[in-house]
Amino acid sequence: MTRSLGVAITVSLLLGIPAAACGSSQAPPGAQATGSAAAAARPSTAHQPAARRVGVPALRVRTIARGLDHPWDVAPLPGRRLLITQRDRRSLTILRRGRLHDVAFANSRIWVSGETGLLGLEVDPHFKHNRRIYTCQGWNLAGGGHDVRVISWRLNRSYKHATTVRTLVTGFPTTSGRHGGCRLLITRNGALNVGTGDAATGVNPESLASLGGKTLRLNRKTGAPWPTNPFIHSSNRATRYITSYGHRNVQGLAQRADGTLWSIEQGTDRDDEVNRIKLGGDYGYNPVPGYNESVPMTDQGLPGKQIAAAWSSGFPTLATSGGSFVARQHRWGALRGALAIGVLKDEQVLFVRFTRSGKLIRATAPAELRRYGRIRTTVPAPNGDLLVTTDNGNGLDVLLRVSPR
Repeated sequence: MTRSLGVAITVSLLLGIPAAACGSSQAPPGAQATGSAAAAARPSTAHQPAARRVGVPALRVRTIARGLDHPWDVAPLPGRRLLITQRDRRSLTILRRGRLHDVAFANSRIWVSGETGLLGLEVDPHFKHNRRIYTCQGWNLAGGGHDVRVISWRLNRSYKHATTVRTLVTGFPTTSGRHGGCRLLITRNGALNVGTGDAATGVNPESLASLGGKTLRLNRKTGAPWPTNPFIHSSNRATRYITSYGHRNVQGLAQRADGTLWSIEQGTDRDDEVNRIKLGGDYGYNPVPGYNESVPMTDQGLPGKQIAAAWSSGFPTLATSGGSFVARQHRWGALRGALAIGVLKDEQVLFVRFTRSGKLIRATAPAELRRYGRIRTTVPAPNGDLLVTTDNGNGLDVLLRVSPR
């Protein structure tokens, strides 16, 4: 039994799904699940009443902003404000007291195509003093072409205008806009971590000379590679940023209470993944020659050691996106400390629990969060609630606040 099939069957048993419906061996690469097989491969909500009897709370879901369009990320600011990136509109948007206003900033060169536009967002831990925020976006290059890059900005006191502080790192690969990444996370050691996509180019994930299909770590003030990165002494500048490689399209980064870093990654027609990041780790995606998406997400046949996923969807995928760890507050019951993952294709929030050592315990998809369409990401609010963005497009998107009842 392969590792990904084993993990998928474990998830199926925990959710009451027949094991025979979940493994990728049940369908050839590229096959489309239909009817009962497709339904069986998704986390079920039919078992929620039983789950609640053992401690999963009922959830209160409030819509706190409407009229958004592909809101990709959200971050709390002082004064009960929230800052939102809207991917295709290239908008930085402030929400306060139920009202939205856009921040004026130099967004004319942001490149929007397919899955790429204005993407990941972070707020500096010392924002009250330095007013800094960080974004990741597609960028039109002055001489033609485009890349994906990370920029720091300074918000003015009125929250109406942002000026460029520094372009921190450039050169994330692009093609059509597919697999553009790009998630940002400042960890407790002060480092700015970046999850990138492979730009649908087969050689990128395993190449240590490419910033695509990686997790990266850098100094958020200077843009320099973080000094304890695993390849910091490489002669190649790109390599010095890399903390892990062999990824397909990193859509989420989250730090658990114990300090460990986790990524959320989209699979092909199978095996969305949650990975516990180890410095210098190879996560085994190598879709060559060309861009051969029939290869395993974690190919254990590659040279060296490939790190298996902590959770995998099996076949077919759910289209996992951004996520965060739920606050370890008793009011969250059995969901406290779980990784709450936005799910696009299957239109839900998936709460996945792991042991302290990183082994899978259980995955749960509450019914209360299955009625809002595609979910892009979850972000912790200062009081421990969850902020959740939808991703349906056409100005129909909302920002939700989720709390236990």
